[in-house]
Amino acid sequence: MGRQTRRRRPEGQSEGPAATADAIEGRDMLQLLQDVALGRVQSTPLQVRAAIAAIQYTHVKKHDDGKKDEAADAAKEAAKGRFAASAPPRLGIV
Repeated sequence: MGRQTRRRRPEGQSEGPAATADAIEGRDMLQLLQDVALGRVQSTPLQVRAAIAAIQYTHVKKHDDGKKDEAADAAKEAAKGRFAASAPPRLGIV
């Protein structure tokens, strides 16, 4: 029931491109995942999971920066020029 069987390759057929340590080492994780998806590099499931875990430290998603930070930056930009805060009134002895 839960048993999986593997298909045997006919003799003479290769398994496809193999991932060597030299091919993986020093490579950008996003590029590695793209190569695995396109079939250029064959890697183990553990290597793919490790690459997925490591990619979040090298490639930050847009929403990870924070919507509040973007809104604060936009407000600072809008506060320049015509909408800048005016100077407070000068209090002096008359």
